Amino acid sequence: MIEFDPSSLTQSWPLPSKPRPIVTFGAGSIVGDAHFPAYRKAGFPIAGLYDPDREKAETLAAKWDVRAFGNIEEAAAVEGAVFDLATPPSRHAEVLSALPDGAAALIQKPMGSDLNEATHILALCRQKKLVAAVNFQLRFAPMMLALKDAIAKGHLGEVVDFDAWLALATPWQLWPFLKGLPRIEIAMHSIHYLDLIRQILGDPQGVHAKTLGHPNHDVAQTRTSAILDYGDKVRCALSVNHDHDFGRKYQACEFRICGTKGAAYLKLGVNLDYPRGEPDILEIRPAGGADWVNVPLEGTWFPDAFAGRMANLQRFAGGEDDALVSSVEDAWNTMALVEAAYRSSAAPATPLPRRP
Repeated sequence: MIEFDPSSLTQSWPLPSKPRPIVTFGAGSIVGDAHFPAYRKAGFPIAGLYDPDREKAETLAAKWDVRAFGNIEEAAAVEGAVFDLATPPSRHAEVLSALPDGAAALIQKPMGSDLNEATHILALCRQKKLVAAVNFQLRFAPMMLALKDAIAKGHLGEVVDFDAWLALATPWQLWPFLKGLPRIEIAMHSIHYLDLIRQILGDPQGVHAKTLGHPNHDVAQTRTSAILDYGDKVRCALSVNHDHDFGRKYQACEFRICGTKGAAYLKLGVNLDYPRGEPDILEIRPAGGADWVNVPLEGTWFPDAFAGRMANLQRFAGGEDDALVSSVEDAWNTMALVEAAYRSSAAPATPLPRRP
């Protein structure tokens, strides 16, 4: 039996030995709530930001004491920078086209509005020889790094069940650029979970999904049910409801991951009362254990995962990491899974047999 020591689980990504300056495109809430807090906490130099909304850019720049660039070209001219795209998916290609060939870039998820745009972005990154990754930062959350380390060390055995259950009230008004977009819930939110599942379980054979809106507002989709098909051994299901707006008591944002020998429970606290959030939780019932063991976490998804995401990109660009996590090549596969989920949702369900 492998002895389980929760304090030995990896929870952070090593920082680059020579951090490079970061230029951010976009001045939305995610930059002030996650990107900049994470970069400052990790000691990354922030060279400045650009947003076409000059007033918004200058307000955020003043708050963080950084430069607000006047245009895309000026921002892209910062020598030796890593370019951080916190832009709407429809703007990614425009910004990437302005970057110097061979530059390092971190692209906000999703990788374009749909799979066609993701394919265009992939081709653009290849053409310009960009060192480019997509900001699937949930992979770098302390609880997720610890979970994957526990799985790698055999504490769960072979993973055979993955459940994601969300019942909460999401403040969609914080992201005004979403208004009018045809794809919201899977493309902008549950994409994180689909991407993490791919990292843990690999690519599924297919997906059954239904995503829909809610009569109380005009956001395109806010509720999703999905089953990922991994054959006859692994069961993977997601139940996502962003409209459970009836008080905190019965709200939830949690994963249950079961193996042949042990199991894990995770609470993703940031989504409960976003952006303030609640503490993340990771508990593991290890192989051979008699009870659940709490894993003391050394940080939270927001903002710490954003630092780890940027650290891997910078270390890879500098030759310190062998692999670029969530490279555009791999992220295209997550976009393919998202596309398949939307196609499944649009297809008719299997009809019930008629009574003879």
